[in-house]
Amino acid sequence: MDKVTTSILKEMKSKGEKITMLTAYDYLMASLLDEAGIDILMVGDSVGNVFLGYDNTLPVTMEDMIHHTAAVARGVKRAMVIGDMPFMSYQASLSEAIRNAGRFLKEAGAVGVKLEGGAAVADTATAIVKSGIPVMGHLGLTPQSIHLLGGYGLQAKDEAQAEMLISDARMLEEAGCFSLVLEKIPSKLARQVTEAVSIPTIGIGAGKYCDGQVLVTPDMLGMFKKFTPKFAKQYAQLGKAINSAASSYIKEVKTQKFPGKEHSFE
Repeated sequence: MDKVTTSILKEMKSKGEKITMLTAYDYLMASLLDEAGIDILMVGDSVGNVFLGYDNTLPVTMEDMIHHTAAVARGVKRAMVIGDMPFMSYQASLSEAIRNAGRFLKEAGAVGVKLEGGAAVADTATAIVKSGIPVMGHLGLTPQSIHLLGGYGLQAKDEAQAEMLISDARMLEEAGCFSLVLEKIPSKLARQVTEAVSIPTIGIGAGKYCDGQVLVTPDMLGMFKKFTPKFAKQYAQLGKAINSAASSYIKEVKTQKFPGKEHSFE
């Protein structure tokens, strides 16, 4: 079983083979998704929303990300593990960005890192790549800039914004990024970006023309009740199943039905 690499991903794009990516934040889920055959596991800063209970991703720290990324890496045999660089871990200076990116590889066992933004982070991406660390870009809706964007709405809706996004994509490719996440942009624009760059594009709420797709796993499994994006198809209802199982357990303990003889030692 060959590990997924950046060259394999580029080859998949050239062959028209779709790339699959999901988020993971712990060893158990990572091992299950890896066994299922997922290509990339993104340890997203969405851990702040779905695991740590924050309203957005901004409070997530490097220590949070290193902790969760290391757990994911321990559960993986084939999938590529990418660590999401949290807010203010790469914006202050190039040296700090390189140092923090390096921690994902040295301490957590990731293969590469993801940065949000276009032209503003191109030099940062270049510096990290030159240090030997693969970088995944992220354009469109960038949750770390949520206060600047003013919400979680559709991005690049007019022609000028669309042209800027295509320009940003080309700039990130020139900076050495091995792939791009395109979040919540019109599908027609996502197709234009995908055709404009030679590196794989991975969409989330960006339609079917991207080279691959990514979803937040708790959204995909129906586990996160707080909010479900329109673009997140639910392939299971594990939240309801877990609630039902816990309710049954509580009832059986209260009524002394559990543990029975088969669960006890005489």
